[in-house]
Amino acid sequence: MIDLEEILSKMNPNQKINYDRVMQQMTKQWLKEEVRPRILVHVCCAPCSTYTLEYLTQYADLTVYFANSNIHPKVEYHRRAYVVQQFVSDFNERTGNQVQFIEAPYEPSEYFQKVHGLEEEPEGGDRCKVCFDYRLDKTAQMAVELGFDYFASALTISPHKNSQLINSVGIDVQKVYATKYLPSDFKKNNGYRRSVEMCDEYDIYRQCYCGCVFAAKQQGIDFAQITKDAKAFMEGKDVEKSFPHIRFTYEGKEI
Repeated sequence: MIDLEEILSKMNPNQKINYDRVMQQMTKQWLKEEVRPRILVHVCCAPCSTYTLEYLTQYADLTVYFANSNIHPKVEYHRRAYVVQQFVSDFNERTGNQVQFIEAPYEPSEYFQKVHGLEEEPEGGDRCKVCFDYRLDKTAQMAVELGFDYFASALTISPHKNSQLINSVGIDVQKVYATKYLPSDFKKNNGYRRSVEMCDEYDIYRQCYCGCVFAAKQQGIDFAQITKDAKAFMEGKDVEKSFPHIRFTYEGKEI
């Protein structure tokens, strides 16, 4: 596998890193070596999955990892998980890809412990950094456990998220585990615009807040309405049994 830190060591340390170009270097090398790596991609929602999957499936075999215990309330978490699975299923059907899906347990108490003391931080501040680290750490752990070549994040597609910070967190997490981090800045090259187009093409629900209760309160999000809408959406849908054809299996067992 490609050593990201070796690539970064050859770059000007005083220059802002263009992580999109770094990723492009890596994909070109995969093509040259005729390898198709297996990547576990952390996603927070269906919109961030769109262009990310469209781009990376050109070069690699992907499994989506929905690990987002920061999302509040619980019924909204289930709605977003369901919509991600619906998109992956539809994407596979339209493109002929075989993207798979893994969902981590919903453990909001664990998230609250991680960000304790940072509740009043503004969105984009230290609480977000801890949240990125929390979720990417889980992704790296799962990548090692299941033998993936790389772990990655689709969060960099959002113009509201700091890609430099997300990538620096991913690089730090890589140092702890026997797996490699795939850097990215998916919003580049009209990636964000393409994600908006794909949301229209696939009729994807686009949420109005990142997910965490603290940022949502700062935005004045109406949780009563969010809960009402999510419950209405999920009525009659079976979260556990939906889309079994995209569920990731390992040694014959569904993860």
